[in-house]
Amino acid sequence: MKVHLPSSRILAVNSRALTEQRIYLCPGCLHITHSFAGRHSSSTARYPPVRRRNQSTWAQAVSTVQSVLDNGSAKDSIFTGVSVDPLRVVGQEMKFLTRNIQQLLGSGHPILDTVAKYYTHSEGKHIRPLLVLLMSRATSLIPQEPKRTASRSTTSIDTPISPTSILSDVNPSPPAYILGDSDILPSQRRLAEITELIHTASLLHDDVIDHSVSRRSSPSANISFGNKMAVLAGDFLLGRASVALARLRDAEVIELLATVIANLVEGEFMQLKNTVLDEAKPVWTEETLAYYLQKTYLKSASLISKSCRAAALLGQHSPEVVEAAYSYGRNLGLAFQLVDDMLDYTISGEELGKPAGADLELGLATAPLLFAWKENEDLGVLVGRKFSADGDVQMVRQAIANNLRALLTLFRPEISYRVAAASSKHELWRRSTRTRLNTPSADFPTRKLKRD
Repeated sequence: MKVHLPSSRILAVNSRALTEQRIYLCPGCLHITHSFAGRHSSSTARYPPVRRRNQSTWAQAVSTVQSVLDNGSAKDSIFTGVSVDPLRVVGQEMKFLTRNIQQLLGSGHPILDTVAKYYTHSEGKHIRPLLVLLMSRATSLIPQEPKRTASRSTTSIDTPISPTSILSDVNPSPPAYILGDSDILPSQRRLAEITELIHTASLLHDDVIDHSVSRRSSPSANISFGNKMAVLAGDFLLGRASVALARLRDAEVIELLATVIANLVEGEFMQLKNTVLDEAKPVWTEETLAYYLQKTYLKSASLISKSCRAAALLGQHSPEVVEAAYSYGRNLGLAFQLVDDMLDYTISGEELGKPAGADLELGLATAPLLFAWKENEDLGVLVGRKFSADGDVQMVRQAIANNLRALLTLFRPEISYRVAAASSKHELWRRSTRTRLNTPSADFPTRKLKRD
């Protein structure tokens, strides 16, 4: 399935700080092209770096993944020539998302109310709730599982389980929205909002841990309000997410999303070490990459995969569909993080909307360095001391820039595998796509599908 996304741009990377030659890495295919001062190839002439429109990390990653998928897998005749805007498919639901999230976070304490909602005012792409809504819609025509349908509760997702006098959690602005006819259930819409709450809480906490100074091109919450306020606001988001989750009244979904919160913390602890043993002079092994992928799953892919699975569960679907939804989300989340790690080495902080190269400064070895280390054993010493010596960070960045072509030869197969594994689950879309592609969400204009 080909997703319509903003055009790829060519991203500049200095291969040597004081030479005229430049290397350009295309986010759409992870291929390299060269140019010299005053002269560009035809592709860089079309999209010069200085004119590059800001594009989210996710959009750049998806553009790359789409190219890998297009180049590495056979076309499915059902999607030939079809381009679909994902926002068009669930536009009605996305239209209300930010407002509903802000209302879920309403607090009688004015400072807490401000800090808790701080990141909801920034230009986030809401990719995780978007995926939940897309999965909900993709599976809506698949037959339901009788056993789960029989146990489905008809109670409102806003109805408290315990008496409100005992809860002592009065929200001055609870969500109260009305949508037209939709094949996405209210519980699935609420799940999308819960997913974004958990993700935003993790951003608040991560920015404190990493001493971040910016987020989404604005000062980070810890800079604007202080570490204490940022941590407390993150805790408040997790609390409100937990309450909303409980009111879905589905024990398996509650279990899934609760473990996501534990996964995020466990992944953060794993990130304190670059290798399993955290030795001073580590040697690269396959276990090194396995450790990184497990950490990445816990920190990045767990929320995506388990929320996709939860969407299928709330839709009352069979174990086969539920498992396919989970596998799709897991591999998509891993593929995104792999590309995101590479972009951190190849574009500026202004383009990313967050500080570029921060991982190295924090002593973290991400995918590009791990693949470079596989070819250059001398980098193991730098990994062992977490790039703490003078010049370590610059040495690593230079090594990656100078060997970018060879690095991508190692790097692309891992991305391709994850993309292929995710795309293999598109059978969910096959069963309902003829209806979906011709049923855009309300409030978004109907238009002819673009054809290549």
